[in-house]
Amino acid sequence: MIKRSTKSSTESVLSSPLHRRILLMNGPNLNLLGVREPEIYGHTTLQDIEERLISTAKQHNIEIISIQSNHEGELIDAIQYHGLLADSDDTVDAVIINPAAFTHTSVALRDALSATNKPFIEVHLSNIHSREPFRTHSYFSDKAKGIICGLGHLGYDMALDYFISHYYSA
Repeated sequence: MIKRSTKSSTESVLSSPLHRRILLMNGPNLNLLGVREPEIYGHTTLQDIEERLISTAKQHNIEIISIQSNHEGELIDAIQYHGLLADSDDTVDAVIINPAAFTHTSVALRDALSATNKPFIEVHLSNIHSREPFRTHSYFSDKAKGIICGLGHLGYDMALDYFISHYYSA
């Protein structure tokens, strides 16, 4: 049986014991960062971003669980597991997600994130509002704690800094 909470994401995180763990999720084609359309997405690789965030988080005694998949179901499984179904050794407090192309198409990912009742920050390397019209709609933004777009790979650092300062500082 899964226990459900009616608390807001912030209340849930602040009133329950913190696991000091953040889920870093990256959607389709982000495994190609650094080589795919560098004029839009830059030259920094996903591995570069992950290593930098892991290093920063470690300084604050926070673990980063990093997942990238080109398959929607794998991302949903990870959100469900780390957000609701895992024992305390694998449960996360928050999520940093770049849903990539799933931003504009995935009600299922949105529902999985909502079901966890965990705060999440939506990150995009490019400014999705200055690109093709179909990229301007996000199924996640109205549920996100915040949205960072157009600031390249530094958007991930900003999301992590937010969680460090708002959830893990004593």
